[in-house]
Amino acid sequence: MRRRPKQLAEAPALYQQGGGSPLVVDVDLAGRGTGELSQAAGGQGVLVTHQKAALRDIGDLVEDRAPDREVAVMAQRIARRLSIRRRPRDPRAERGAGKLASVPYRYRSDDIDLDRTIEMLTGRPYPEDTDVIVRERMRSRRAVVLIVDVSGSMRGEKVRMAAATVAALSADLTDDQLAVVAFWSDAALLTPLEAHVPAVRLLDQLLRIPARGLTNVHFALTVAHAELARSAARRRSAVLLTDAVHNAGPDPRTVARRFPELHVLLQTDGEHDRALGADMARLGHGRFAAVATHRDVAPALNRVLAGG
Repeated sequence: MRRRPKQLAEAPALYQQGGGSPLVVDVDLAGRGTGELSQAAGGQGVLVTHQKAALRDIGDLVEDRAPDREVAVMAQRIARRLSIRRRPRDPRAERGAGKLASVPYRYRSDDIDLDRTIEMLTGRPYPEDTDVIVRERMRSRRAVVLIVDVSGSMRGEKVRMAAATVAALSADLTDDQLAVVAFWSDAALLTPLEAHVPAVRLLDQLLRIPARGLTNVHFALTVAHAELARSAARRRSAVLLTDAVHNAGPDPRTVARRFPELHVLLQTDGEHDRALGADMARLGHGRFAAVATHRDVAPALNRVLAGG
């Protein structure tokens, strides 16, 4: 029998690096409604959620200690070894079908931006090829938010799956944007989309989050959705790694339907809720894949991220 999720007595908290943006605000304006959450509101760097939430520094969360050495070595070994299939980069596809941009000549376009080139050449008696400015259609980058369930103890196969997912996405998105949200009853934005953090460092942070019991998938999706809405990338996706045993907070299906693309990797090595995981992927216009071990992660990511 499916358990009823616990109604939290306290508001969830968002942990992040430093004290600046992004910020979680309450948009329930004295009972006047929660507003439309399809876009982040309030300006650049502002996360919006209809739940009241406290903003805390991530330094208050992670334990100031080295993770278990055996676990850390194992996770780093997976990170170095495992990646998903890289898509071939066609120089023509790299320019893409995006907006026209004036860029230095890179031996790919002969559409010269004459005004910008004249400006560049002024005062340069010995111009170089790259002083010529041409027009190219630039490919929009992908933006992916990885949402990792860290409720309970990060041990055994759960660590291996997290390591495999972080490593695989970090390797595939070297030229794109990757954000990582870890969650339990609260959530932590380990890295925003505009930052680049090495996979090994992300894993170190994950391993130093102390064990937590409850799982609030709704709040994690709210944070990830708002972070994803800040990106201008043409393709914006989220990947949720969880057992979907949602036992705290509102129904996550209400947030899942707001995503442009929400994929779910369901951890099936222990207790799990397959029906909820499949529902979130379906409502989030994404794909669903079950993963029993860390070796299933790369093939599963190849399937869910196919076509982009």
